[in-house]
Amino acid sequence: MLLRNIVSREELKRRMDADERPYTTISFYRYYRIENPSDFRDQLFLDFQKFEVVGRIYIANEGINAQIALPSIHFEGFKEALYSIDFLNNIRLNVAIDERQKSFIKLDLKVRSKIVADGIDDPTFDPSNTGNYLEADGWNEMMNDPKTVLIDMRNHYESEVGKFENASCPDADTFREELKLVIDEYQDTKDKRILMYCTGGIRCEKASAWMKHNGFNEVYHLKGGIINYVNQVKANSLENKFKGVNFVFDQRLHERVSDDVIASCHQCGKPADIHINCANQGCHLLFIQCDECAQKYNHCCSDKCKEIIAMPEEVQKEMRKGKPAGRIFSKGRFNAPTE
Repeated sequence: MLLRNIVSREELKRRMDADERPYTTISFYRYYRIENPSDFRDQLFLDFQKFEVVGRIYIANEGINAQIALPSIHFEGFKEALYSIDFLNNIRLNVAIDERQKSFIKLDLKVRSKIVADGIDDPTFDPSNTGNYLEADGWNEMMNDPKTVLIDMRNHYESEVGKFENASCPDADTFREELKLVIDEYQDTKDKRILMYCTGGIRCEKASAWMKHNGFNEVYHLKGGIINYVNQVKANSLENKFKGVNFVFDQRLHERVSDDVIASCHQCGKPADIHINCANQGCHLLFIQCDECAQKYNHCCSDKCKEIIAMPEEVQKEMRKGKPAGRIFSKGRFNAPTE
């Protein structure tokens, strides 16, 4: 049996656009020793197809990391099947904050060396020795302590559009880079209380353990990340201390948390906080664009890309031949060429 998708992306998108059923987007992860990731991957593929699951799942010897969506009518059945797996029984499911746009079009299950690329090569490191969890109410309380050091463990383009008040946002392109950076930059805070957060909790799970491994004495991290925090704030009528939008790694690219716009259009500098990918498939750069610039540049990052997408598709394909494919989530600071 072929345990992968063989339908074209265009057809999958057409089917998803035609599907009017409501979908539920969720994320979950668990660090757990999986002896045979390939066999586990294949079994999940078969099981999840029954519930029409789409999304992206990474499986490794160290555990599982999943961002998925499925028709809402299947959610309870899916949850029951997931919980029937011993090490995933009663696992926390982070339900998406904003469901106005569908998040995925197909199911990708991949076996990786790690469920989060961290660059750590230290046999003495114990990732299970994590920091202390904080729920939303405790998080808000500790944030008010001026002696607390609050660290955003996401990439710079994520914190650019949304963050907690007074958070320190290291200038990093990747989680691997940031792990090294926080150890180097915060050496003089080892005796202070460290608070860490990320999107869904998985990066801080490992980052808090890495901080402890490197001599930081009091480390806390936000349980379930921003997604769980916002859901708890809504459910318990708590003060929301997260400003802006929560960047997500799926087709939505963002979830609106507050009305605050803390970023600027990368082309004109006007207030804006919505990331898009350049419409030129040979570029596909991730950047922030306001509505006015979207009209002016036809959803492209530059005049050059705007000219390219006006060409016949056959010409565009020929121009892309032999060149590296554009990265969906391009890293690094962006300065749009307009000439």
